[in-house]
Amino acid sequence: MRLIPELNSNANALVFGASRGIGLALCAALLARDDVAQVWAVSRNATTATELATLAEQYGDRLKPVDCDARNEQSLEALVSETLAGCEHLHLVISALGILHQDGAKAEKGLAQLTLASLQASFATNTFAPILLLKHLLPLLRKHPATFAALSARVGSIGDNRLGGWYSYRASKAALNQLLHTASIELKRLNPASTVLAIHPGTTDTELSRPFQANVPDGQLFEPAFSADRILEVIGAHGPADSGTFWAWDDTPIVW
Repeated sequence: MRLIPELNSNANALVFGASRGIGLALCAALLARDDVAQVWAVSRNATTATELATLAEQYGDRLKPVDCDARNEQSLEALVSETLAGCEHLHLVISALGILHQDGAKAEKGLAQLTLASLQASFATNTFAPILLLKHLLPLLRKHPATFAALSARVGSIGDNRLGGWYSYRASKAALNQLLHTASIELKRLNPASTVLAIHPGTTDTELSRPFQANVPDGQLFEPAFSADRILEVIGAHGPADSGTFWAWDDTPIVW
């Protein structure tokens, strides 16, 4: 399967949140493909991440680790104007950004646990950072087939919410979905060959999910490499006609 539909050349790919978990696994999966020419692996501490250094030893200049904080627009501006200055087009961008109980965010069980600080932390990383990333990379997504995919979460679905709880996380992912859907409409006007997707990767064995893994049914906790492969399968299955849609790791649609 092609990396993205309609793409007939080797791809330039950028992964944000690349230093660990699913983002790191996505970098490894992309580099293992013959149809990927270049991977920019971006995170706050990409250039000092030992796992990315190991990948760089294996794949050389095809992997470029880049330090950037997507919550900081000056950092994003530098990413585009300096690091990507020689890149004419990005064929694939994947935002693997997401927090649940890190950096001040909390997995609240009830309203009494809500705080302004936890709401702001959740939205800053889960919602604002991915859409600001898309904003700044827009000039590199306008000419040829291009897919922007962001990791969302099934718990961000309003129609699927029957358990409650996790106020900040649910709301921040629901807001991300709305922003991605809105952006897909604008991108379709600018580049009819563009695709914007929200993808639920499933429950993956990462720092985000570890405190909650005891409740995961047998067979439903995935290794990052499995999740990365499934994400790329979903991306490869959906082109411009599906832009602005929300999919699970098994390529089933998720209600908004």
